[in-house]
Amino acid sequence: QVQVAESGGGLVQAGGSLRLSCVASGGTFYAMGWFRQAPGKVQEFVSSIRRSSGPTYYSESLKGRFTISRDIAKNTVYLQMNSLKSEDTAIYYCAARTTPGSYLSRTDFSSWGQGTQVTVSS
Repeated sequence: QVQVAESGGGLVQAGGSLRLSCVASGGTFYAMGWFRQAPGKVQEFVSSIRRSSGPTYYSESLKGRFTISRDIAKNTVYLQMNSLKSEDTAIYYCAARTTPGSYLSRTDFSSWGQGTQVTVSS
């Protein structure tokens, strides 16, 4: 069973940037995704990427500000977040799946991290 762990969250001023990392251990991933949950709101999809070449996906509302990437050698996926807004404040979760298939919704992923807090001050 692959395990994933996020890091890189923190407090940043509006307009600033953060890069989140997600390391997979105990195996290799087929795809990884980022989700977030703001206080009082449901969890939402942010972005996802496949280990091998293939499409990356973004929430339409975040496209252009967030960029997902991967380092296969490090078994790691990154989420670069730029031009951060107060509404980006949330707990960000990384998730992984190890078998081929869809990687767009939370039910597509079987391994989840504990989450990392991102707080954007206005």
